[in-house]
Amino acid sequence: MNNILLIIQREYVTRVKKKSFIVMTILGPLLMGLMYAGVIWAAISSVNQKKVEVLDESNLFKGKFKSSEEFVFVFKDDNIANLKKSLKGSEFDALVHIPANVLENPKDIKIYSEKGVTLELQSRVENAIEKEIETIKLTEAGITKSVLESAKMDVSSETISLKEGGEKKSSAAAASIIGGICAFLIYLSVFIYGAQVMRSITEEKTSRIVEILISSVKPFQLMIGKIVGVALVGLTQFGLWIILSTGVLTFGSKLVGDKLMQSKNAMTEAQMASLPPEAQEMAKEKMQQGGGISAEMMPNLFGALDTLPLTTIIVSFLFYFVGGYLLYSALFGAVGSAVDSDTDTQQFMLPITIPIIAAFMIAQFVIRDPNSNLAIWTSMIPFTSPIIMMVRIPFGVPVWQIVVSVLLLIGGFIFTTWLASRIYRVGILMYGKKVTWKELGKWIFYKS
Repeated sequence: MNNILLIIQREYVTRVKKKSFIVMTILGPLLMGLMYAGVIWAAISSVNQKKVEVLDESNLFKGKFKSSEEFVFVFKDDNIANLKKSLKGSEFDALVHIPANVLENPKDIKIYSEKGVTLELQSRVENAIEKEIETIKLTEAGITKSVLESAKMDVSSETISLKEGGEKKSSAAAASIIGGICAFLIYLSVFIYGAQVMRSITEEKTSRIVEILISSVKPFQLMIGKIVGVALVGLTQFGLWIILSTGVLTFGSKLVGDKLMQSKNAMTEAQMASLPPEAQEMAKEKMQQGGGISAEMMPNLFGALDTLPLTTIIVSFLFYFVGGYLLYSALFGAVGSAVDSDTDTQQFMLPITIPIIAAFMIAQFVIRDPNSNLAIWTSMIPFTSPIIMMVRIPFGVPVWQIVVSVLLLIGGFIFTTWLASRIYRVGILMYGKKVTWKELGKWIFYKS
């Protein structure tokens, strides 16, 4: 036991003292925050106003296309042939042709563009025409516009969870976001820290340092020490990331949010002047209301977090983070002991990574229905449960399912550790031989 503790201490201290660990731990949250802020900033600032000319041969849609800071619609009185010829090299980005028989053949609408039509423009045009055609047909049926307006209702529901005989507010959006983040962190940690274990073992094997270590400790003790040591490094780094990320979000969100809001709402005088009068009024109203968006969203966001079982989520995340890592890192360690270089690991990595990738893909469907048979069974299987169960827990999972999943994950770790140790004890001192799957099978059943 003392030998294992010494190996754990060595692995932990050696990695934590590395400059790369210190730099990435400190700069990681800052770089991620800057990256997302930069992407959002670039996306907003790169939006250029597009001018679209409209030929409405039906005379039904004049004034029905709402201009905005993104699109300006200008109606033309000409024939389609001339407009198509003049489109190239003009100030207009697209031409919308609405035929005279649009009510009978709504699919005959054409949108011409020299550089290609964007999905946003296509959707804007189609939605405007669909709404107007619907209004016209309802009016012909005797339903007036005032009746249609009064029939429109803004429905907002409040979700309530009934548990343990009481009522508690719930938030599907918050549960989906938190579950997805936890699942992604576990998915990421398995690859990052599992690969560190594999790489560490491969380096010590190729440098023959392991021969000196094996003379003092048993192969199993060396493997367990490395796995646990790297796990503690991972927990340390994730803990520091959470603390630093909280600080970055707290002190940087207001500054970045204000800058982004100003960038989004700031329209030049030239752009404003190019808009029709009704579009200018709409743009001004939007700019005036824009400052209160973040203020309204923040209370809702923090209120939604209060609806989640945060204690259960935190405890479960720590367990599944460690449990998932331990299960897979044992297999990564076995692969590292069986090969002589990183290039030789590829043939053995695929069977290990397939369950992790499959679990992350299945998680996308589990978020939509966390109580489906697929969700329940994959949250029990040890190779997928760390990711799938963390997606389900924010939505509320029966205690017996969590207990069964935990027991099976512990059993899975014990099994993979036993399997890996059988390969590790032989492969760690095997040099110069290309190992095959058949050879690995023999190692497992070698007598001690």
